[in-house]
Amino acid sequence: MFKVSDLSKVAQTTPDAIRHYVRIGLLTPSRNPENGYKLFSEIDVKKVQFIRRAKELGFSLKDIKAIIDHSNRGHSPCPSVRKMIQRRIEKNRIKLAEMNRLQQRMDQALHTWQAMPDGEPDGDAICYLIESIEQETL
Repeated sequence: MFKVSDLSKVAQTTPDAIRHYVRIGLLTPSRNPENGYKLFSEIDVKKVQFIRRAKELGFSLKDIKAIIDHSNRGHSPCPSVRKMIQRRIEKNRIKLAEMNRLQQRMDQALHTWQAMPDGEPDGDAICYLIESIEQETL
């Protein structure tokens, strides 16, 4: 049996992460009757390692809880996992496209600004560089 600190070392995560997983129901430790310490088993080690792998694939803790709950009911979570990651991939592609557009706008702005003189505050302008960018380009 492992205490919080022991589990965190074995599973290579922080004690705070373990406590959080307990709070949200991903882990359900037993209690030491003598001192009330939370005690975890080898199954909990595997569960934390699963959580870490799933997080590395972009699954949220809410997703991971649903996957574990599905599995605990004796059903394969694999079909829903495929759907979840497909949705995540689609969202990531949209975000990446947005980030690429932002990067292009930033590159273009910097290129344009390199040739411009520094503006002096005149009461009408806050920053001449930013204000020089056409709204349509944003």
